[in-house]
Amino acid sequence: MDTMKRVIASYINGHHEEMLALWERLVSIESGSADKAGVDAVAAAVQAEMEAAGARAAVITMKQAGNMVMAVLNDQAAEAPVILLGHMDTVFPSGTLAARPFTIRGDKAYGPGVLDMKGGIVVAIFAMKALQAASYRKRPVKLILAGDEEVGHRNSRAADRIVKETRGARAAFNCETGFLDNALVVQRKGSLVFQLDVEGVAVHAGNEPEKGRSAILEIAHKVIDIQNLTDWKRGTTYNVGTICGGTVVNAVPGHASVQIDVRYLEPSDREIIRGRLQAVTAAQYVTDTKSELTELAGFLPMKRTEAAEQLFAVVKRTYTELGLAEPYAQMVGGGSDSAYTVLAGVPTVCAMGVTGGRNHSPQEYAVVDSLFERAQVLAAAILNLDA
Repeated sequence: MDTMKRVIASYINGHHEEMLALWERLVSIESGSADKAGVDAVAAAVQAEMEAAGARAAVITMKQAGNMVMAVLNDQAAEAPVILLGHMDTVFPSGTLAARPFTIRGDKAYGPGVLDMKGGIVVAIFAMKALQAASYRKRPVKLILAGDEEVGHRNSRAADRIVKETRGARAAFNCETGFLDNALVVQRKGSLVFQLDVEGVAVHAGNEPEKGRSAILEIAHKVIDIQNLTDWKRGTTYNVGTICGGTVVNAVPGHASVQIDVRYLEPSDREIIRGRLQAVTAAQYVTDTKSELTELAGFLPMKRTEAAEQLFAVVKRTYTELGLAEPYAQMVGGGSDSAYTVLAGVPTVCAMGVTGGRNHSPQEYAVVDSLFERAQVLAAAILNLDA
C-alpha cells in the first residue's frame, strides 16, 4: 500500500467517533421527501461540514422540493473531476424519528434513512476528508446531493442539474445503499409511476343501484389489463401497488384510483409504456365512466456501459489491495440518480454506500463497520483512477 493510501486508512481509522456522530446527526434530522424544511436542514448541515473541511460548498435552492447541495475539493485542479453522488431525502414521514431514533445495537445501526442513505452521505464526506488529509490534489472531487430522489425529482429539475454538473467527469461513484453480499451496481432498470383515476356515478346501493356506475368495477377490469402488460422477456414489469375507492359500503362507488409502478430496461420503451397505459385508460367496461391517467415520476435506466465495467475493475482492484473480499457487479431493479451521470457520459458505479438491509421499511438497518470500510474503499479507488 502506498503512502497516500496509508494516510487515508489512518485518517478513517482515527475518525470513527466523528463519523458515527455525523451519521447520528443526519439521521436525527427528519427529511422525508415531502419535508422540504427537513431536507433543507440536511443540506445546510452538509454545506457547513464541507466548508469547515475547506471545500467550496453551495446550496441550490428548489422551490417545490428539498434543496440540492454541492461541494468541491481541489476546485482549481486541471484534470477532469470525480463525482460523488447521493440524496438527502428519505421515504419516512415526519414523526418516525420519535419512535425509531438513531440507535446502534450490536454491529447494526437503526433509524429512518440510516441505510438509504444518510450513511452514504457520511461515507462520501469522509472519503473527501481522507483524500484531503492525504494531500490529494490531482482532480477536483465534487459531491452532489439531491433533495428529492426518492420521488423521482417530480417537483424539481434536479435530474437535469446532475447531467449538467457531471458532464465531462472522469468517474462517478453513487453512495447509494450497499448490499450485504458485497455487490456493486453497474446497471439499473428505469422506473415510471402513474396514477389512474376513474369517475363513475355514485348512488344509494339499495334504493337505485341501476342508476349507479361503479368506478371500482371499472378500475378492477383495468387492474387486470395493466398487470397483463408485464413482459418478462423484455424485462418490463407493471405493478398496481395501491388502490382506493368508494366511500361507504352501501353506495355505488363514484371514484376509484390506483397507482402503477413500471420497471423497464430500455430508454426507448418509455413511450411504449405510456402508449399501452393510455390504451388501458381509454378502454371502457362500465358505461358512463371516465378514466384519466397521470404520470407522477420516474427514472431513466442506468445503462450498462464498457466504461462502467472498467471503473468497476478499478474498484475491484482497490478491494483486493485493501485485503477485502472482492465485490461483484450486478443489475438491480431499483432506480437511482446514477442514470443521469451515465446519461452525461460518465463512467459510473453505484451502491458504494453503507451496507445493510430492509431499506424503506421500519426494520431498515446498516452494518456499522461498513461505514468505515466503504469510506476507505471510495477514497482509495479515486487514487486508483490514475494508477
